[in-house]
Amino acid sequence: MNLVTTVIAISAILSTILILVSFWLPMMDPNQEKTSPYECGFDPLGSARLPFSMRFFLVAILFLLFDLEIALLLPLPWGNQLLDPVTTFFWATSLLGLLTFGLIYEWLQGGLEWAE
Repeated sequence: MNLVTTVIAISAILSTILILVSFWLPMMDPNQEKTSPYECGFDPLGSARLPFSMRFFLVAILFLLFDLEIALLLPLPWGNQLLDPVTTFFWATSLLGLLTFGLIYEWLQGGLEWAE
């Protein structure tokens, strides 16, 4: 019981210290950019029909695609403990191959060129 009490006390003290430091430490220097609801560079009061860069959209979609790849390959180490791990590794290899061919295709088409 003494160990539990000690851990709870240390956690409470550390949390209190971190909360107090987080209120005390940051610089309180608000300017127009920091107080603006939109920090992405778009003018919130301007026209909503501004042109949007399709290259930026394409790079963002590719980032999401390859980020999803990590989530799909996360259970791969546990696939080694199945009765038939060859099937798991086959599907992982086919997924990586498909994504690699897609990346090569995008590269050859010039979709990854940010500036001409």
